[in-house]
Amino acid sequence: MSRKFRKLFAKVFSEMRWYTIVLALTFYALSTWLLLWFAGEKELTQSSDFIYWLVVTGSTVGYGDFSPSTDAGKYLVAFYIIPMGLSIFALVLGRIAAWVSDQWQKGARGLKDLDVDEHILVLGWNGHRTLRLLKLLLRERASVEGNPTIVLCVRAEITNPMPDDIEFVKVGTFSNDIDMDRACVAAAKVILMDNPEDDLTMTTALYCSQRNPHAQMVAYFNDESLVPLLQKHCPNIECTPSVAVEMLAKAAFDPGSSLLHHDLLDVDEGNAQYSVTLPPGTPSVKVAQLFIALKRDYRATLIGVARAQDRLKIQVNPDLHEEVFAEDKIFYIADDRIRNFDWHALAGETYV
Repeated sequence: MSRKFRKLFAKVFSEMRWYTIVLALTFYALSTWLLLWFAGEKELTQSSDFIYWLVVTGSTVGYGDFSPSTDAGKYLVAFYIIPMGLSIFALVLGRIAAWVSDQWQKGARGLKDLDVDEHILVLGWNGHRTLRLLKLLLRERASVEGNPTIVLCVRAEITNPMPDDIEFVKVGTFSNDIDMDRACVAAAKVILMDNPEDDLTMTTALYCSQRNPHAQMVAYFNDESLVPLLQKHCPNIECTPSVAVEMLAKAAFDPGSSLLHHDLLDVDEGNAQYSVTLPPGTPSVKVAQLFIALKRDYRATLIGVARAQDRLKIQVNPDLHEEVFAEDKIFYIADDRIRNFDWHALAGETYV
């Protein structure tokens, strides 16, 4: 009988739930109060002091401002209140520690539901390439306002590769509403799609375009023949094909071209490429004026313009006589992202 009782007791405590702990605490407090009352400890059973004394005594803190005055009360404290209090105290701390650890593990494994918006959502896992992408996003985020949250959403069996810097979600598929709602896909500001398989990127892009048509979306394809097919159905998605072959061919006739492209994309060193949109209400300005002002006042070089009506079509090296209007986007090369454009300062040929 004793062995069966010990097994049952061990099972109950090993599978202890919060409601069981609350019941144990309630039983401990009530039984202690009754035993102290029967022992004649009138001072300790006062409602205003009992809970305070029980906590400091049961946890062995023992301030000494209250103590039993009868022999029965002293034996009761020594053989029941302190041992039982320590057991329950340790049990509560253990459960709290286990809960905190479980919440952390859920976050690391991507099992928690997120509550974010206006975030950057990265869909897919490509090993070191995705790690490099995340590092670049973190570095670029430091140069823009708002400090958007970066969320990595994967199907791969991995844990959060950057638990201190990004949020992480593990899903079964990129086209299931329940799964993707955990990553807040409908509230994302930017969605980047990069998967090892192009067909998965295609289905993911179609799904995201339907769930969040207003987000800025970029999809990477190894096979550029799929780009026209996706843009036919989703013209709002910016498609990025692999340009490794083109860079090799260019470098064969123009040595250093591959290094130049690398420097333009590298935010760690060199002159990187950035973009900015002219605010609403900005007067029109000729490319020649804008080019001179950027170079003279900001040490930046204008390289392209994307019109407001078609942001996915970029006019590289525009003619000097052309004009740039409000809500057009300009692309430029500079040491760092320029934050303090003065769009209404016009003096001579300077207009920025």
